[in-house]
Amino acid sequence: MNFAYELILCIVNAGFSDVVMEAARACGAGGGTVIHARGTANKEAETFFKITIQPEKEAVMILVPSSIKDDVLHALYQKVGLQTPGQGIALALPVDGVVGLPTKTEKTQ
Repeated sequence: MNFAYELILCIVNAGFSDVVMEAARACGAGGGTVIHARGTANKEAETFFKITIQPEKEAVMILVPSSIKDDVLHALYQKVGLQTPGQGIALALPVDGVVGLPTKTEKTQ
């Protein structure tokens, strides 16, 4: 049996990955992976002592069943969207195949 999954990628200001995961878990998501990153948008760059400082970011990757993707994206918009201190954006990408996750039949055994 084939289960459909989506990869949600949410990029937020540093320190907001816990808020991302709380919002996603409230919708039924499991865990996620946090990658430390830095922004490159010119308007966000600050110059200090002739050194350009880019804002610190966190990229959170969450694999979710397709059935809850819209709920998770909506929750992320509410909790860490651009109008919040998290200044987050989120997107979903279809996933062709998944290994390492239990199927419904494996969960019952």
